[in-house]
Amino acid sequence: MSHSFKIQFLDRLRAAVADGTLVRINLGGAQAIDPSLRNVFIRPIAIKGVLHLSFTYRHESRDIVKNHPPESAITLIDELLGMEFHDAFLSTTGGTAHLNVKKGRSPRLEFGDPEITDAPDLAHDHVKQRTIRTRENPWLRALGVTGEDDRVNAGMEAKYRQINRFVELLGPLIHDAGLPKDRAPVAVDMGCGKGYLTFALYEFLRQPGGRAARVTGIEVRGELCDAANRIAADASFDGLQFMAGTIDSTVLPHADIVVALHACDTATDDALAKGIATEASLLVMAPCCQKEIRPQLVPPPVLADALRHGILKQREAEFVTDALRAALLEAAGYEARVFEFIAPEHTSKNLMIAAVKRRTPYDRDAAVKKAVDLAAFYGIKRQRLAQHLGVALGA
Repeated sequence: MSHSFKIQFLDRLRAAVADGTLVRINLGGAQAIDPSLRNVFIRPIAIKGVLHLSFTYRHESRDIVKNHPPESAITLIDELLGMEFHDAFLSTTGGTAHLNVKKGRSPRLEFGDPEITDAPDLAHDHVKQRTIRTRENPWLRALGVTGEDDRVNAGMEAKYRQINRFVELLGPLIHDAGLPKDRAPVAVDMGCGKGYLTFALYEFLRQPGGRAARVTGIEVRGELCDAANRIAADASFDGLQFMAGTIDSTVLPHADIVVALHACDTATDDALAKGIATEASLLVMAPCCQKEIRPQLVPPPVLADALRHGILKQREAEFVTDALRAALLEAAGYEARVFEFIAPEHTSKNLMIAAVKRRTPYDRDAAVKKAVDLAAFYGIKRQRLAQHLGVALGA
């Protein structure tokens, strides 16, 4: 059955290439052959008047682009499906096709209505299109990212790149999380500050077909919440609100997505615990100021001399903190991913932890043991997320 579905998918792709209706292909659900490779985006382009398919291989910290003639490209897609990726999405001006051939699950091939019906743009060298556009976007102006001419203000270029990088990363993560389609997605941004990324999250969630979305930003500084609520009202963002409160004190009755970017020290663990408790499908964290582990760190003998240097001990503590968080997320029933958020020249706090809730059984005891063993290796007996989850370290 899986082979039959794959043939149907590839036949549909060949037909779209032949009649000029191909818009894009996304390969996702990367498997472990290259751990840094997340997905592949494929689109038709014209090189000196000849049709090619352009493959953008999206790795954790870089993109690699390769162009192939149509038949070679389709052969390559055939090889990648089932070997390096188990999920493929095909968009044409006539409709969509979604193929999933993950091992251990029944194969699926689903068809849908077209995303767009206009002929695809085959331009090879074009200006990069941002997901969050500057044109006539009132919240970007109100937050000082753009001016009245819709151009990015001087000094805000890095912030604008960060906003778009955030939503670009969210796309495949939201797809993998499999949010419910029968209601509006619910998201919470904990410790949202002025709300740059909260507004971006809301705009991104409501883009496909203008569907509804409900997003709440939580921020301890009430004056920032008041300002953000005024901006949301002026932009007619009815599903977006900001509330004053701390991460630890916030009660989450339900959320599909929980975000906490640069929450200091154990506040990241509090946010993760809140998301796990509400059974969120997707958790997205950018840790900051990892201090809890450093005074507990007992380096293995082979590392003792190296870690007498303060900067190395600090970086090792950050590594151990986030590696332990990822292991604990696995123990809580999530597939954890750790990768670079934005380039290190913009900020050294550029690590992101994303966790997608598993929809298949897993060995919890084995996952807990991995986390406990990692903590024991470094002499860690106390960690905030482990305490939230009831996982005993150092027993």
